[in-house]
Amino acid sequence: MTKTVRLEPVDERNLEPLLSVAVAEAEPDDVMPPVDAPAGWSHARREAFRDYYRTGMAGLDGPTQTAMYAVLVGGEVLGMIRMTRRAEPGTVETGIWLGRSARGQGVGAAALRELLDLAAAAGMHTVVAETTRDNAGAVSVLRRCGAKLIDDGDAVRAEISLDAIPPAF
Repeated sequence: MTKTVRLEPVDERNLEPLLSVAVAEAEPDDVMPPVDAPAGWSHARREAFRDYYRTGMAGLDGPTQTAMYAVLVGGEVLGMIRMTRRAEPGTVETGIWLGRSARGQGVGAAALRELLDLAAAAGMHTVVAETTRDNAGAVSVLRRCGAKLIDDGDAVRAEISLDAIPPAF
């Protein structure tokens, strides 16, 4: 990948471009919690998407203790990455989704590296993630970013120690 990946806090300005990428290049269950609504990207699911992403606008110190970031390349929104405080002090959980056209190009690993810097700047020491063994893209991104991977059946838990990786900020 030759263009720079940049993270921008999700806000009202980039919420509609984020929704547009989700509708065009992802399934609802891949980008938001399940909702009781007609299948596909119905009006109700689009509203639920907006509501869900607005909950992260208050950041790590807000009610959901989640900071969500639009993933941008060349000024174009391609997906989202988040971090959510965990009960363990100094620990956040991360999750990411990218539109289909952005996958397999190094965008995910670059976005995760940017998030690791943000987590370190916020005083975090550990970033964790959970995925499945079948999600080869996520497993590859986590491995490339220095995660210790722990297999548990079909589940994979990843742990990245920020104390072992010097931040790039």
